[in-house]
Amino acid sequence: MDGVAVVALALFAAFGVFGFGWRSWLQYRRTGSTGFRRIRGGVTEWVAGAGFAVALAVAASAPILQLCHVVAPLRALTAGWIQYVGIVVAILGIAATVYAQLEMGDSWRIGVDERETTSLVRTGVFRQVRNPIYTAMFTFGFGVTLVTPNPVACVGFILVVASIELQVRCVEEPHLLRTHGHAYRAYAASTGRFVSGVGRIR
Repeated sequence: MDGVAVVALALFAAFGVFGFGWRSWLQYRRTGSTGFRRIRGGVTEWVAGAGFAVALAVAASAPILQLCHVVAPLRALTAGWIQYVGIVVAILGIAATVYAQLEMGDSWRIGVDERETTSLVRTGVFRQVRNPIYTAMFTFGFGVTLVTPNPVACVGFILVVASIELQVRCVEEPHLLRTHGHAYRAYAASTGRFVSGVGRIR
């Protein structure tokens, strides 16, 4: 199982390079800004931001701990085909993350800044779901959890989902409603949050 742990670490590295590093560089090249925004809000925004950082750290530690034989995969998920499926799903998640980020164009941001207004993107994949980047991140997280399906990886995935849910529902959606008003309300009423048709705001 050491080999799959190394693969999982490589997948995390690829996700970091393409999902954060390369995309941030491209944003800087196009706009003069990296797209990263400091946390300026209240407790909820801090909890969501810190929670996401902790979740990534926990998830990324799972293959390391498995490689060091500190934790072992769950017995029910040790079949080789599960790891292969996980690798494919994780790669699809990375590709979908990059694609959705590119679809967002110059409006791409990590974090919220109340002082700026970006365009409300409703074209391309954003016609189907309001948060396709997060959907792609969930896909990557699920896939890489299958590659090293140990208890730490499972906890990391749960934390990723919980922190993103908090960020979207309690930070980003209220911000978008304040910024775009009726336009976002109409968009949210017709388009699912993470999955098409699911999580629409009435």
